[in-house]
Amino acid sequence: MALCLNQVFNKDKTFRPRKRFEPGTQRFELYKKAQASLKSGLDLKTVVQLPPGENINDWIAVHVVDFFNRINLIYGTMSEFCTEKSCPIMSGGFKYEYRWQDDNKFKRPTKLSAPLYMNMLMEWIETLINNEDIFPTRMGVPFPKNFQQVCHKILTRLFRVFVHVYIHHFDGIISVGAEAHVNTCYKHFYYFITEFSLIDHRELEPLKEMTERICH
Repeated sequence: MALCLNQVFNKDKTFRPRKRFEPGTQRFELYKKAQASLKSGLDLKTVVQLPPGENINDWIAVHVVDFFNRINLIYGTMSEFCTEKSCPIMSGGFKYEYRWQDDNKFKRPTKLSAPLYMNMLMEWIETLINNEDIFPTRMGVPFPKNFQQVCHKILTRLFRVFVHVYIHHFDGIISVGAEAHVNTCYKHFYYFITEFSLIDHRELEPLKEMTERICH
């Protein structure tokens, strides 16, 4: 799937720099294993399952970084359709509005345009996955106790990118010939987060009908 995505999407439009795994590390080997499974044609429900003998936090870490890269690439390509004028509010249709909050500039949930929200989101995730105290890359360094809660929050917010792109920019997806590839990425994401219960079901409501159609 990675090759197909790169062929469809313009890598120069990646919204944030891609996070890469260091060759020779256990995380890199896990990433290669996950990619090999994806390209083997195995059912995606099977692909996301924890391989025997592997650490669940390592498996989750690899996927969080990979999904960040993929969704980053998808939005980077869609960003020409997502402007302050077209999307003055970060939303998923009329029913769902997403406000930004962090521990730095925005202490309270704040209404932002979709492009600004996306920029804040990708910068926030990038800071987290580059933080060795949260996503350790050295052998023998343990994950923090709240690691899965942090990933829960990251994946919840990444899901909102899918919501916005599917609901507001589906025509853009079609115009660049990316519908099948975005759908495959979404299914991979959906099966992963449901396999490990990493997103509350309420968050999935905006894409419930589409999910039932393409994931079941």
